[in-house]
Amino acid sequence: MFRNQYDTDVTTWSPAGRLFQVEYAMEAVKQGSAAIGLRSKTHVVLACVNKSNSELSSHQKKIFKVDDHIGVAIAGLTADGRVLSRYMRSECINYGYTYESPLPVGRLVVQLADKAQVCTQRSWKRPYGVGLLVAGLDESGAHLYYNCPSGNYFEYQAFAIGSRSQAAKTYLERKFEKFTESSRDDLIKDALFAIRETLQGEKLTSSVCTVAVVGVGEAFSILDQATVQGLINEFEVSGEEGGAAAAVAGGGGGAAEEGGAAVEQEAAPMDI
Repeated sequence: MFRNQYDTDVTTWSPAGRLFQVEYAMEAVKQGSAAIGLRSKTHVVLACVNKSNSELSSHQKKIFKVDDHIGVAIAGLTADGRVLSRYMRSECINYGYTYESPLPVGRLVVQLADKAQVCTQRSWKRPYGVGLLVAGLDESGAHLYYNCPSGNYFEYQAFAIGSRSQAAKTYLERKFEKFTESSRDDLIKDALFAIRETLQGEKLTSSVCTVAVVGVGEAFSILDQATVQGLINEFEVSGEEGGAAAAVAGGGGGAAEEGGAAVEQEAAPMDI
């Protein structure tokens, strides 16, 4: 991953037209614990894996409420995600105070992308090492966006980021056509199954995942552990066979995922 003299500054282009510091920030997202988002016409569900640095520590919070109609899930450097979620919260408060209406999701995502882009064009800044899945509901319906450290943003029907996310993406690609008409509970069920795909055989329980929902008539909220465990039991989302399923779903990306897992184990100095 380490390269030559062209990666010493975020504003230095390589002869191939690449900005390596930006690519390194995007690599930090790939090493973070997995986060998943799905949306239907009326609801958006976010889910993430809770990962702690040791058995003696608690896990870092990966899902943040921004406003009653917007929330984010992060993968990458948690500190950067916390700062950006606070910025988004301030923008929602300021917009609501000025216009007395909720901030449209698309406008907030563009402002966030512009903020990230500035860090790719200033030598005294560094790119944010975090990817954000932004879930929201406004007058135009439910939305799910992915904001990249490069300043790019994309809208998705369903998406997964973080370590071993390829297995979850494969599951979502098989199922995404039905998400538009899915109910709230069906979306949560698919989110839990997708999260299970990233665990590589570890049993899925409410202690290793967090789930949040926003939808029509329902403000953004993070489900408590008892509720999530009840849903896992109801949907029979077991984890014993998850490792084999994830290995099959990973397909050709197996070697890359193994490499990512090896790097992940060495990433202890930063909470990702």
